[in-house]
Formats: sequence, structure tokens, C-alpha cells
Amino acid sequence: MDLSSINPVLLLASLMVAATPLLFAALGELIVERAGVLNLGVEGMMITGAVAGFIIAVESGSPALGFLCAAIAGALLSLLFALLTQVFLANQVASGLALTLFGLGLSALLGRDYVGIKPPSTPKLDLGMLADIPFVGRVLFTHDLMVYLALVLAIAIWFFLHRTRAGLILRAVGENHDAAHALGYKVVLIRFAAIAFGGACAGVGGAYLSLVRVPQWTEGMTAGIGWIALALVVFASWKPGRVILGAYLFGGVNVLQLNLQAAGAAIPVEYLAMSPYLVTILVLVIMSADRSRAPASLGRPFHASN
Repeated sequence: MDLSSINPVLLLASLMVAATPLLFAALGELIVERAGVLNLGVEGMMITGAVAGFIIAVESGSPALGFLCAAIAGALLSLLFALLTQVFLANQVASGLALTLFGLGLSALLGRDYVGIKPPSTPKLDLGMLADIPFVGRVLFTHDLMVYLALVLAIAIWFFLHRTRAGLILRAVGENHDAAHALGYKVVLIRFAAIAFGGACAGVGGAYLSLVRVPQWTEGMTAGIGWIALALVVFASWKPGRVILGAYLFGGVNVLQLNLQAAGAAIPVEYLAMSPYLVTILVLVIMSADRSRAPASLGRPFHASN
């Protein structure tokens, strides 16, 4: 095994790219769960966003339009989940699983004519002299807009949850929806908005996979990232800052195992491929021992007559 072939600068720069789709999806799910809803359909919304964004970007030649349509596709699919669980009071776990299966099937159908096609490239930001800083410049300042937008989104979500009245109301709905309803807040409407936002974020994360991370369309290309995003929300104790940490941890392990494969590591490739998921499960088990930090109404159905 030749470890000298692994460039630490490229490794860290690739880490940021690998973490971005996971960060988008996990941040969206964090808002959904802080509103008291458990949506297990993240994988389905991501893959739908991946195919929708890819198709629109290829047909229009605009990656920006692709990301926008991916957000819309993810939000629309999530609203189906919202309708089932918030209006018809269907089981949230079953509805989320059904959403994932539906998204995987729909994406396979829509994307069958786009296999092997190269999408338009997503331009990187020109940050001038910052990109010329030795080591740090190459690692931090040579990426596309979406990498930085994911980090800004995490900060914005933290500010929204802890420094705004709307964020306080959202958290109140997630902690005790009956009390929030008694105070006059529209619980169902608030949860609809949270679910739509989560779907849009998952859609953007999926589009980042198909347009930037792996610039092509492949059936099932999310490969479990949606499930990892769900686990990271628990790992993060429903805190945006920890979501960043978890996303970069998974991204780092994923990039490292790919580099070890390329360097000819003696470890069987199957073990390397599953290492990101094993690390995530291990961290999840350690961090989820204290369930008291979960929103009290998480997964519980709400009805105005209760």
C-alpha cells in the first residue's frame, strides 16, 4: 500500500464536497423533527431531487435551475407525506418508508433515458486571493456555491431556532403540540411548512450528488445517504452545529476509504466500502444513549379534537 499517493490537501477538499449532500438532507430533517414529525422518506426525496435536478440541468444547460427544480421536486414529494400523516393521520413510520420506495421507483422510471449523459458543470466560486493561500486556500476556498450555502444554512437554522419567535413556535409544536394548539398556533400548518422545507433540502442534497459529487445519473445513486442523514439528526441531538460535525465525519470516512482503495490497501474492499456506515452506527449508538433531548412530540399524531 502506497500512502504517499494520498494527497492530504485533496483529501480534505474532497471531504467538504462529500459532506455537502448529507449536510443538506440532515439539516432539512432536523427542522422536520424539531416540529415533532418523523419522516423516514429522506432517501426517497433525495433520489427524486437527484433525478429531477439532473434532468432539468441537462435539458436547460443550467445547474442552478437544476438545483431549484430539485428543491421543488423534493418539497412536492414531502407534501404527499404531510398530507398522509397530518391530514389523514397515517402512521408516520409506514408513510415515510412508502415515500422512500415510491421515490426510488419514480426516479428509476424518470432517469432511464439519462444514464451515461454528462450534466453541465457547476462552476466554482472565484474567491480570488483566498484560494491562493497555501494549504488552507485549496481546502476551503476552491468549491462551488452549494458547499458554502450548506454551511450558511446550518448557521441560519441555528439562528432561526434559537433567536426568532417563529423558531420558538416551531420548537413548541415539537415539544407539546397540544399546548401549542391551545395557545392558538396552527400545528398542522406549521408542520406542513417544516416538512416541505425538509423535502426541499433533501432534494437539493440529492441534486448535489448527481450534478457535482458524482456528475452523472445512476439508479439508486443515493446509496443509503438518506438513512445516514436520519441517523445524524439523532447523533447531533437535534442541534445544527453537531449536524455539521456529523456530516463531515461521515464525509471524511467515506473519502478516506476511497483513497485507501486507490492506494491499494490490503484490507478487503468490501470492508472499506462499509466503513462509513459502521462508523456512523457506532457514533449513533454512543450519542443516542440519552433520548431526553428528542422533541417530546416526535412521531406522535396530532388531531385538533385531542
